Amino acid sequence: MAMPSPLYERYLRSQRRRQWLVWFARLMLLAIFLLLWELAARWEWIDSMLTSKPSQLWTSFFDLARNGSLFHHLWITTQETLAGIGLSMTAGILAAILFWWSSFASRVLDPYMVVLNALPKVALGPIFYIWLGDRYSVYGMAVAISLIVTIIMIESGFKEISRTKLKLMESFGATKLQMLGMVLLPASVPHLISTLKVNVGLTLVGVIMGEFLSSKAGLGYLIIYGGQVFQMNLVMVSIALLALLSVVLYGVVNLLELYAKKKYHHES
Repeated sequence: MAMPSPLYERYLRSQRRRQWLVWFARLMLLAIFLLLWELAARWEWIDSMLTSKPSQLWTSFFDLARNGSLFHHLWITTQETLAGIGLSMTAGILAAILFWWSSFASRVLDPYMVVLNALPKVALGPIFYIWLGDRYSVYGMAVAISLIVTIIMIESGFKEISRTKLKLMESFGATKLQMLGMVLLPASVPHLISTLKVNVGLTLVGVIMGEFLSSKAGLGYLIIYGGQVFQMNLVMVSIALLALLSVVLYGVVNLLELYAKKKYHHES
C-alpha cells in the first residue's frame, strides 16, 4: 500500500486544524453570548425578571433535576418526538411508494397534498384534542406538521432516481415490487436521511405545539406553566433543554448518515 505524499499529509493536517478552529469558534460564540447575557442582567441593562440570566438557569436546572421533575418532562417530550418521527417517516414512505406505484393515485391526490401542506396545522389542535384526548393529541400535532412535508420530499427523491435503471429492470421482466426493493429504496437512502433531518425539526415543533395546546407534561407544558406563573427561569431552562434535545437528535441522524455512507462505499 502506497504511503500518502507529504503534500497530501499537509493538506490533511490543514483540514483537521480548520475543523478544530470551526469548533473553537462555535464554542467561543456561545460563551460570548452567555457572558454578555449575564453581564447585561447584572448591570441591569435588561430586566432579569423578564429574561432571567445564565447563573439563575444553572440554579433552576439543579433544583428541578434534584426533585426529578425536569427529567420526567424531558423524557415525555423525547418519547413523543421519537414516536412522531417514527410515525411520520413510516406513513410518509408508504404514501410516497403509493404515489410512485400508481400515477393515477398521484394525480388524484396531488391537489389535496398542496392544500394540506399550505394549511396552518395549529388550526387542527382543537380537533385532535377532541378526537384523541389531551395525551394523544400531541402525537396528532407532531404527525400533522411533519407528514405532508415528508411525503413531498420522499416522493421528490423517488422521481430523481434514474429512470434508465428502472426501465432496464422492466425490460428484463422485473415486477414493480422487485424494482422497489432492489433499486428505488436502496438508491433513495441518502434522500431518506435528508428527509429525516428535516423531519426531526418539524416533529419537535409539532410536539411542542401539541403540548402548548393540551398536554399536562413535557417541556412545552413547562414553558406554558412557567409563563403563566411568571417563572422565566423555568421557561429558559426548558428552552435550553429543547435546544439540547434537537442537537442530540440531529447528531444521531448524522451518525446514521455516516454509517450509510460507509456501508455504501464498502459495498461499492
